[in-house]
Order: sequence, then structure tokens, then C-alpha cells
Amino acid sequence: MGGADFINVLFSEFLVYDPDQPLWAGRDRFYLDPGHMSPMLYSALTLQGKFTIDDIKNFRQWGSITPGHPERDLMHGIENSSGPLGQGHAYAAGAAVAEKFLEARLSKAMMQHKIYTYISDGGIQEGISSEVGRLAGNLGLNNLIMFYDANDVQLSTACGAVSCEDTAMRYRSWNWNVITIDGNDVQEIRQALTNAINEPERPTLIIGNTIMAKGGVKADGTSYEGSVKTHGAPLGGEAYLNTVKHLGGNTEDAFQIFPEVKKLYDDRKEELRRIVALRHKQEEAWRKQNPELSAQMDEWFSKKAPKIDWSSLEQKRDIPTRNASAACLGILAQQVPNMIVASADLSNSDKTDGFLNKTHSLVKGDFSGAFFQAGVSELAMGCMCIGMMLHGGVISAMGTFFVFSDYMKPAVRMAALMQVAVKFVWSHDAFRVGEDGPTHEPVEQEAQIRLMEKLQNHKGKDSLRVFRPEDSDATTVCWQMAMENMETPTALIFSRQNVKSLPQGNNYDDVRKGAYIVKGSDEKFDVILLANGSEVSTLVDAATLLRKEGYKVRVVSVPSEGLFRRQSKEYQQEVLPSDAKIFGLTAGLPVTLEALVGAQGKVYGLKSFGFSAPFKVLEEKLGFTPDNIFKEVKKYISK
Repeated sequence: MGGADFINVLFSEFLVYDPDQPLWAGRDRFYLDPGHMSPMLYSALTLQGKFTIDDIKNFRQWGSITPGHPERDLMHGIENSSGPLGQGHAYAAGAAVAEKFLEARLSKAMMQHKIYTYISDGGIQEGISSEVGRLAGNLGLNNLIMFYDANDVQLSTACGAVSCEDTAMRYRSWNWNVITIDGNDVQEIRQALTNAINEPERPTLIIGNTIMAKGGVKADGTSYEGSVKTHGAPLGGEAYLNTVKHLGGNTEDAFQIFPEVKKLYDDRKEELRRIVALRHKQEEAWRKQNPELSAQMDEWFSKKAPKIDWSSLEQKRDIPTRNASAACLGILAQQVPNMIVASADLSNSDKTDGFLNKTHSLVKGDFSGAFFQAGVSELAMGCMCIGMMLHGGVISAMGTFFVFSDYMKPAVRMAALMQVAVKFVWSHDAFRVGEDGPTHEPVEQEAQIRLMEKLQNHKGKDSLRVFRPEDSDATTVCWQMAMENMETPTALIFSRQNVKSLPQGNNYDDVRKGAYIVKGSDEKFDVILLANGSEVSTLVDAATLLRKEGYKVRVVSVPSEGLFRRQSKEYQQEVLPSDAKIFGLTAGLPVTLEALVGAQGKVYGLKSFGFSAPFKVLEEKLGFTPDNIFKEVKKYISK
């Protein structure tokens, strides 16, 4: 209720969109951060004609298109699903990067829109706001306009109980244009938006000092304004009726749209038709002058997978899979002109510099590059890369160490929920990180992230596709699949250390099935050895030792269990017969592979955090050597 004045002014006077083409690439975008304020957004969109009164009467009900927190629905004007506080404005910052990136490649005729976002006290308090504030200010995202609904009330306390910061000073220090206004004064809102739109160099923060539950009246007739109780619950009963009366509403039909309000939005709709008609003329003239770029732009916004020729890529053998990933990224930098790759201050370690070396970084005033230097801000990097793809026209990927994926879990979950096809690149995949010790050695992370392959999105797809390739050539195939996948996010997990390549003649096309029988396996077998990533080559060497003692062995690589489970039951049974003895090896928790080996199988994995030592020493001490696995398999078979 306190933010309604701002939203009304923005949606009825400033926001530029095409009333007849909801997906117009040149539209302004609005990203809501506090999803619990969905009634405010739905109301404004209803006045724009994007929802019906029946739609909003069905708020938060089964099958409703007006859920409790907004879920991305472009045809109804919802640009993002509003998840945990702080993420929504990060998407907006990413969208602002995408708009500038595309303007640098297409022209201002095609990309001249603004990115608006709305944040609450809770979003400002979240740590991600500092990451986003720094990055947006450093990049000079003057196309980003953020309204801060500063009502000094949050869910369980007044804001003063938890914060005494000077928010304006904080954002000014990050190079933001900060405007403080009475957030319920329509004229001040108009002036602030006008100033923000004309700001030439900086993102703008409009701090609107608003009144929580503005106009609210309790059952006893006293004011409800500024009450913590109004934050997360309906007014209800007599308080509801008293408030509707106090605000001049119709208690018999609280959903009534008054004639003057309808006229305000109808007039704006006609004004917008005139505005966008001129824009479309500019766009058409540009398209005639730039037919190749025009076709390219349409391809970028089509959400189709890019066309990539991988034939020139020849991977070296026996190298770290992060290095193999760098080679793939080099191809992508040359062939996917609408791709942005990011790194959290680790490009020379996670090897996203394979992309950076073929382009240059995005910087304030120059968005001709394609590399986003996020600094040590994993969550903001993840959310901003999601925002780039929410904007449309851009494909994004980002890298950091696998252990730091812990900082990114909220972004991974929201990308999966919104079905945004970002690419997560995580290197330094296991205890073989070595000397850096247990703080930097992933153990439980793979099991955690692979749970997302078991969770389906609302279209029945695996919500996340996860790959941990077994060598350099498999890395190429995994990157190919990642770039082909435009329906869900993809996670790619790579090694720090050299990984011995699989036997010559291995059929890497089978990587596309998620699991397959490695070249050199015995047709008839006593045991199946199963792993993914670095551990597959260890099993190949252990199999050689077992064969010397007369055992017949099949080695199976499973770079993606989720993809394997999407294959036919017949294929799954062919690769992993249900009556077979199966031994799994993982540098993560044993549970990572337990569903694959079955109830009668055995998994050798880590049950504790790692240790600090050279990785070769760790392999010996922890038993990840061919000799020890040979012994472990013999013990398993003999049971």
C-alpha cells in the first residue's frame, strides 16, 4: 500500500511497452524484488489490461496465474519470478548489462530502453545488495533505475532494530545517483523518475520514504499505518472494511476500477501506441540498413541454440578438464557473438579466460567486450547472469571454484525454477585441490547439486542438467550439450589436475546418453566399475590390474545421472543390468552414486572433509589409487 503511489506513476506515465506486442524486445523491463508485494504488481498489470479482475480474485489459489509470489510470465507482464529477497534487483542489474551489451552490437535504435526495479528494506539488508550495488555503479549502468520502498518496517521488527546505516551514502560511495523523496508524493515521484531517466553516467537509486499500510484503519477505527502486523498478513474483518472506506473504495465491490482510473490507463495505452509506432519506424529503418544484423538479432531473441562449428577443436590428451573447457570457451568466444562469460575473480584458475583471451572485459562506457568481471561476488554474479538471459538476446555463463557453488545455490535454484538456460562453470572439483585444504576441497557439493537433476520443473524436465566429464574429449561433448540446452540451466564440473584420457577409440558420442560403457570393457563381466569425472581413469587402470588376476570387467562412465535416467529403460538396463555387481568410485560422498550401484552395490567415496597436502599424497592417503581400488573391488566381489 505504501509503494502503490510509485507503481501507479511508473506504470501509468513512464513505463514504455507495446500494448499489442508483449514480447517486444525494445520494451522497458520491470523486475520486482520483494515478491510478497505481488498484489501491488498484479493490480498495476490489471489496470494495463494484462490480467482480468477474475485473475486477481483468484490470487494464490490452485491453478491461478496470480500466485503468492510472481512467477515469470512475459505474456502477462511478469519479467521474473521473485524469490528470496535481494535476487530480483540483481536480475535487473544483469538485464541492464544485457541491454548495454546489445546496444553496442545492434544500435541505440534497437536498444534504448530502461530497466526498472523495486526493492524493499529486506532486499537492501541482504548481502547481495552490496555486491550488486558495487558492480552496477562500477559499470555505470545509467539504464538501471531502482526504487527503494523505505517504510522502516519489516516482517517482525521496525528496521531501526537491526540497522542504523546511511543507505544513501552507501550507494553514493558506489557511484550511484541517489535521490531521496517522499515516496507517497506523486509530483516528487514524477520528478525523480524524470531525473533518473536523464542520468547520463550512473545507475539511480530513488529512496522513497513511504508509509507502511498507507491508509490502513484498524477495526476500532485507529490507524494501522506503520504497524509491523500489516507486513505479512491480510487486514481482515472490520479493519479491511474500514480501510476500504477510508481510501474511498467500494466496500460492496472492492475490485471496482473507477472510471477516472480506467481512463488514466486507457489514455496511456493510446499514448504508448503512438510512442512505439515511432520506435517501430526507427527499428524498421535500421533493419533495412542492416539486414544481416537484423537477422542475427532475431536469432538471438528466438531462444534457439546457437549454431556452432566444433570441427576445428582438437583437444589435447591427459590434461585438466578445466583446460579442455578453456579450449571450448575459445570456440564459443569466436562463434557466439551474443554470449557473455563471467568469473568471480578466478578467470585464470577456473579457465574462463579461454573466453576472455578472445575478447575483452565489459567496462563503464564500453560494452563492446563480452567478459563480465564480477569480482568476489558469486551470488550476485549468478543472479546477474540470470538477469542477462531474462532480458533476452544474450547467452550467459559464469565460473568459480566448485566449493564456492555454496554461495550460488539460491541463484541455481531460481534459474532452475524459471527455466533460464545459464551455464554454471565450476572447476577444482574435488579433494585434489590439495594444499588449500578442506575449506576449498568439495566433498558434499556434487551430491547437493545433483539433487537438482532429480527435481523436475513445471514442464516435467529435469530442473538442472549436471555434467562432470571424464576427460578432455568428453568435456567437448558436455559443452556441446550445454550450448544446445536452451530449456534449463546446465552445470559443468571440471578438474584442477591432469586427467588421464580414456582409451583411444572410446565412443564419445555416447556421452550424450549420460552414461555409457567405456572402450576396452569386457563383453561378459564379473563386475561393473562406475564413476564420473577424474575417477573414471582410475577405474580404467584398476580394471587392468583386475584382468591380470582373471576378472572380467566393465567400466561405465556417468557424466550425468539425470541424462542417463532420461534414456530408455532398455538402454539403462543394457549399461547397468539390475543383477550385476556394481562398484562405484567418487571423490564426493558415497550417496552421489548409491542410486546407480543399487542396493547390492558398493561405493567407495569420502565420508569426511578433505585435508591439506599435495593431491598425489591425498590420493595415496585416501585410497584413490588404482592399486587400492583394485583391492577394494576384490573384497567387494568376494563377499
